[in-house]
Amino acid sequence: MLEKIANIYIIINNDSVVEFRAIAYEMEGGDDTKINFLKGKAKDDFKGAFHFDAPQDKNGAFLKYKKFARLEQHGLQYSLFEEIFEKLELPERPIICVTPVVEGKILAENK
Repeated sequence: MLEKIANIYIIINNDSVVEFRAIAYEMEGGDDTKINFLKGKAKDDFKGAFHFDAPQDKNGAFLKYKKFARLEQHGLQYSLFEEIFEKLELPERPIICVTPVVEGKILAENK
């Protein structure tokens, strides 16, 4: 059965999350196969990924990466991806690969 999966990028500049990017695929197979596929595509997918706004506070300041990391530790970072999930029409609990891009450098493994 085909399942929608996605590569999501967290763009970090000056220790703040300033943008998200994402690209989706439809794929069959097991979870490990899908995750390995996404990891293998992470560097190549970045340029063609869709842009999404990063959260800002009422003063227009972006979320600090430290705060994002704390959300991630508690499994709460997915709430920040709701727009991405909706726009890419991902299932309720999608398989995703989240890749940080720090000061323009994609921090992904080559598979």
